[in-house]
Amino acid sequence: MPMPLFPRVARSALIALLLVLAAGCASRGEVQKGPAAVDLPRFMGTWHVVAHIPYFAERGHVAARYEYAFRDRDKVRVAYHYREGFDQPEQVREARASVKEASGNREWTLWFVGVVPAKWRIVEVAPDYSWVLADYPGRDMGWVLARDPIMDDTLYQDLVKRARDHGINARQLVRIPQVPEQVGKPGFGEPKAP
Repeated sequence: MPMPLFPRVARSALIALLLVLAAGCASRGEVQKGPAAVDLPRFMGTWHVVAHIPYFAERGHVAARYEYAFRDRDKVRVAYHYREGFDQPEQVREARASVKEASGNREWTLWFVGVVPAKWRIVEVAPDYSWVLADYPGRDMGWVLARDPIMDDTLYQDLVKRARDHGINARQLVRIPQVPEQVGKPGFGEPKAP
């Protein structure tokens, strides 16, 4: 008994679709891998806050930077240095962080005042560890950090695009003045104190 036309067409279409998918997978070669793990020893040191999505704890700061140093194998000392104006004294807030090893060293839990946890994630790091994009998963918070306090505008615009590609609301990024000459320029935040 001959098979009805519709099931034969459907089966032929399904087989064709599976062949196309199989060919697509075969042409890719290697299986796609996730991002490489962050090299924690290379990550340690000073990172200047080039830009961030402002929130109450960092709003109005200038010359802001983070300093990371090992406490133990997967424990990190975090010191946030900032000024509320360029002629204001430098202030420091300290925290400790634990790094989730299974995350490729990308997911951290920071502890402020010893008891208040906050999540932090490294979403992308430059191959030479000259810049980092980070966010707070599930929150509208993000950072552009760099080894040098002054960043070229072309590189900054590229990192804004990359941040957007990672789901960070890049329209809310505000640049942090690192030198007095940046105060008042478009895209830069205003100091809390004059």
